Amino acid sequence: MSRLCKIIGAVVGSFVLVLLLCAATSPQASNEINLAKETLVYAGTSKGIQLFWLQTKNLEVSQNITLVPLGLAADTPSPSFIELDLKRRRLFCVNGVQTFEGKSTGAVSAFAIDPDTGNLRLLNQRSSMGSGPCQLVLDQLGRNVLVANYTSGNVAVLPVGPDGRLGEATAVVQHTGKGVNPDRQEGPHPHCVTLDPANRFALVCDLGLDKVLIYRFDAEQGKLTPNEPAFASLKPGAGPRHMTFRPDGRFAYVVNELDSTITAFAYFQETGALKELQTVPTLPPYYDGPNFPAEIGIKPSGEYLYASNRGHESLVVFGIDPDKGTLKYIEEQNAGGKTPRHFGIEPSGKHLAIANQESHTLLVCRIDPENGRLKPSGVFAEAPSPVCVKFLPPPE
Repeated sequence: MSRLCKIIGAVVGSFVLVLLLCAATSPQASNEINLAKETLVYAGTSKGIQLFWLQTKNLEVSQNITLVPLGLAADTPSPSFIELDLKRRRLFCVNGVQTFEGKSTGAVSAFAIDPDTGNLRLLNQRSSMGSGPCQLVLDQLGRNVLVANYTSGNVAVLPVGPDGRLGEATAVVQHTGKGVNPDRQEGPHPHCVTLDPANRFALVCDLGLDKVLIYRFDAEQGKLTPNEPAFASLKPGAGPRHMTFRPDGRFAYVVNELDSTITAFAYFQETGALKELQTVPTLPPYYDGPNFPAEIGIKPSGEYLYASNRGHESLVVFGIDPDKGTLKYIEEQNAGGKTPRHFGIEPSGKHLAIANQESHTLLVCRIDPENGRLKPSGVFAEAPSPVCVKFLPPPE
């Protein structure tokens, strides 16, 4: 009898666990959740900006972490890169449209975030001042958005008003020149603007020029002035795509799209200068297929670096030497889908979400606090051609 009771109890317990898990991951269940106190996730997709809820509570195993779909947050065209203002609860995105207000240019959109639902309310739109906008960054004061226009080869600064609305461009800088790859480097192609932690310098990865161009940044006036030194060079044909700083500002890292490498730099905060320290491959030696790295990011603690490989379909993990800033390989982790174009790291450093563009899925992973390794949940959220994913934690 005792054994029978145990069997019945185990069956009932498993059934209850399944019910709880289904309820936790059901969109209808989110209606009973106070989203203002939860971590939300925004994904730029081929069908606007999609909203998800990061579900981790009451689940003891990492495999049950999931992204609960909450629907369309904003119906905006081609939001290929998004940026969040965590303090003021705003979202900015580039719109990769062919024309805007009758001109051959892309656009930038500003949204207010509803504190209760996470939905987005359009504040206004402005021209990106160039074609093919592919990335943008908000300065640390929340006063300016800096935009990289890939196709036209320029960078623009758009001021942000107290109400979150975008103003007319205060600076537009045109790049010139070309690289050694006739197919991808026939002209300048800025792919990323990164601000240093002190908000004093703007560094632009130009894939077409194999350079990181360096500008002095005036946040008060929204101006860019060429720095001295004016740039740091990468290996010919490297194709610098995205850049990130270690939080303390001592080191910077560039992922190179065309030769599948990462270059580590020492950064001199007073002058804005970069000194190359090391270049490492993003791929294992056994792989010789096509590959185009896309995103690079650092755990907020500054201990671990991640980069995505499109082709090898993986994320590679490196440890960062605390004193030298150099990289040491830790592992490669399958992305769980095709074409991991972007990934976002939760500000707490506990989770990472991968946007697999050609698989139409998002995959959330737990970041091991001891060694930085990724532990995929195995639970996929559907999203149409996701190209960017960002976490919004609850207000402090």
